[in-house]
Amino acid sequence: MKEFVELVNKHIHLRAAHSEMLGFWTVEFGGMNKAIHIWKFDNFTHRAEVRKALANDKEWQGKLSSVLPLLNKQNNEIVYLVPWCEIGKPSKEGGVYEMVTFQMKPGGPALWGQSFRAAINAHLNTGYTKLIGVFHTEYGLLNRVHVLWWNENPDSRAAGRHYAHEDARVVAAVRESVRFLESQQNMLLIPMPFSPLK
Repeated sequence: MKEFVELVNKHIHLRAAHSEMLGFWTVEFGGMNKAIHIWKFDNFTHRAEVRKALANDKEWQGKLSSVLPLLNKQNNEIVYLVPWCEIGKPSKEGGVYEMVTFQMKPGGPALWGQSFRAAINAHLNTGYTKLIGVFHTEYGLLNRVHVLWWNENPDSRAAGRHYAHEDARVVAAVRESVRFLESQQNMLLIPMPFSPLK
């Protein structure tokens, strides 16, 4: 992992020259030796054009060949930002991110969207955390939603979470939304130095 981080730090600018990076993190808790990155594309045609350009970028391909042997596995998803959310920015640099992945019951947002949004807003209204984005899968495991939060540090996140769980509004909203929940995973993320979201 150390070698991977060093190589990515040194060469990621070659990849970022082709399309917009939203963020790049390593996982501190909730996974071992793992990195997560999010890239923005205008549409599927734009993504295909970027992939073609990357395949023809000899300098990037040369650096990528030194990274690939360090990878155990890769996973990718196509996600979209839900219509009621915009990409947020942390109130200051530094801090930590939390990616919470919800596997919802089949049926899509038509079934669980309203309850899910109410639960997110209930947490948001407590003021202990900053919402960065809510992403729903288009390709990958369906009915999956990733919620990206920012906190000043792990302890402020823990204290805020404890406070939220004692808030009757949060409890009621979560109780309603979990009727549609199959599983949930939380990961604490540390932004890489070059990450736009840091």
